[in-house]
Amino acid sequence: MKGREKLCAKLSSTFLRKWWFVVAVSVGCIFFGIIVVIFFSSWVKLVINHELVLRDGSQTFTWWAKPPVVPTIKVYIYNVTNADEFLNNGSKPVVDELGPYVYVEKWERKNLTFHDNGTVSYNLEKIYHFDESQSAGSQDDVVVVPNIPMLSATSQSKHAARFLRLAMASIMDILKIKPFVEVTVGQLLWGYEDPLLKLAKDVVPKEQKLPYEEFGLMYKKNGTSPDIVTVFTGANDITKYGLIQNVNGRSNLSHYTSDECNSMEASDGSIFPPHMNKNTTLYIYDKDLCRRLPLIYQKEVTGSNDVPGFRFSPPKSVFADMDEMPDNACFCPQGPPCAPSGFFNVSLCQYDSPILLSFPHFYLANDSYRTALDGISPADPEKHTFFMDIQPVMGVAMKAKARIQINLAVSQVIDIKQVATFPDIIFPIMWFEEGLDSLPEEMTGLMKLATTVPPVARTVIAACLFVVGAILLIIAVWRLVRGANRLSSLHLAPGHVGTPAKATLYVCRQRTFFLDIVCDNY
Repeated sequence: MKGREKLCAKLSSTFLRKWWFVVAVSVGCIFFGIIVVIFFSSWVKLVINHELVLRDGSQTFTWWAKPPVVPTIKVYIYNVTNADEFLNNGSKPVVDELGPYVYVEKWERKNLTFHDNGTVSYNLEKIYHFDESQSAGSQDDVVVVPNIPMLSATSQSKHAARFLRLAMASIMDILKIKPFVEVTVGQLLWGYEDPLLKLAKDVVPKEQKLPYEEFGLMYKKNGTSPDIVTVFTGANDITKYGLIQNVNGRSNLSHYTSDECNSMEASDGSIFPPHMNKNTTLYIYDKDLCRRLPLIYQKEVTGSNDVPGFRFSPPKSVFADMDEMPDNACFCPQGPPCAPSGFFNVSLCQYDSPILLSFPHFYLANDSYRTALDGISPADPEKHTFFMDIQPVMGVAMKAKARIQINLAVSQVIDIKQVATFPDIIFPIMWFEEGLDSLPEEMTGLMKLATTVPPVARTVIAACLFVVGAILLIIAVWRLVRGANRLSSLHLAPGHVGTPAKATLYVCRQRTFFLDIVCDNY
């Protein structure tokens, strides 16, 4: 009987050890569930960061180098309908907004070169094709607009010696140059031969010559840009992913009075550092803007394929004057008078031409600039604001409407008879909307997968681990308590019965199903 008693005790001990193992497994499940809750998002970020890095051969790099998108640029031109009355009688200028003239764009980054410091260089190619089906007119439409080369020259001569101004007036008489020109839409955008530029080519010293012989608002922009842009790939620092390191070897501008205003560390508008939030300030840089433009969060949006995103727009103070926004003082290096509130002076990037940028229809500027002319409707924030919809997890632009108006600040110069009656006025030339309406389904599908699946997976995995762990723990504890009670009964049995044989009989009556089988076969 002693042998049977030892065997039953041994089996009871083995049985309890197995349930202690189950307890360990259940606690491990719960602990791992806690780890999933805490660290799952970080693991997903690591995976996303690895996939986003611009490396040769990756899907992200392929999409970035040759975007599978169809951007468009819509051009609206302010056609002057009473140029003669304005010049001769001092009538209020009347303009007729023509457009849109729509061009479909094709982008490709060429001459790609990777560098050891985690950057890649390229030349951006933009090819524009006129889309008559989306346009409100033809490229052959004739428009009357201010003569920008002439008015730039006269404005620059305002503080020159009087004899120079008189000489300029004589030259303009000989060349029959007038303050307004009649050109086609295509010529205004892509270039036409200007007699003043042609003359400058022959008489201006070589070191002061302009780098073009024709004038056009988008002259030499249809093709591959000669500018070499270098951006961070994200390999060394994902927080700089897609940001410009330098352009033509220069990492900052030299026009302004502070490092912040001269900085070019910004996106070109296609990709941004991932994992942004509502407090993030984005920056975009374009050579024609002559600065980097800040963008701040506006609202949550839903893009194509139900991909969630954030809308970013420039702050309303972006073009504010120094009185409204003291931080903007750095953009006026020559001191007052500076550009009025709502305008940005880009003359330092446009060979001293008095070009002012604003938002369309003088949005955010004093309404007096709009009402100084007839024919311009009040600004509509829905139609005239600049915005970009960004997928915040991946930092990809889903939709964009970059809207900018080009204006000419004209100064009256008494000694030049051609503009002697021309008042000091900010004359609008055109505005454009360069944008992207949506991304291809292959891109939005991947974005949706990356943004919607991880939160669900985190919840499901954590819940399963918690549930399985809790169930196993309850069962194991219950079995351990029950087994401990029975083992206690085994040790107490000899004190309650008279002989070892009866004690063994008592134990075997209290045994579990597993012990029944073994004890009965002993």
